Amino acid sequence: MAKRKASVCTTDCVACGCCMKVCPRSAITISGGIYAAVDEELCVGCGKCAKECPASVISMREVTA
Repeated sequence: MAKRKASVCTTDCVACGCCMKVCPRSAITISGGIYAAVDEELCVGCGKCAKECPASVISMREVTA
């Protein structure tokens, strides 16, 4: 069964923290103040972070369980 997980384009992320604020599972942190990092174990694939990202650098990708 395929699941969705958030994926951040770290080279374009501006580390604003908007994604981190809307994540219901606290799966996103700001790594070194440089970019957002997703903990795939905590990510439930809801897509809230991707919708909230003002830079549009978060996408949802399918992963196989």
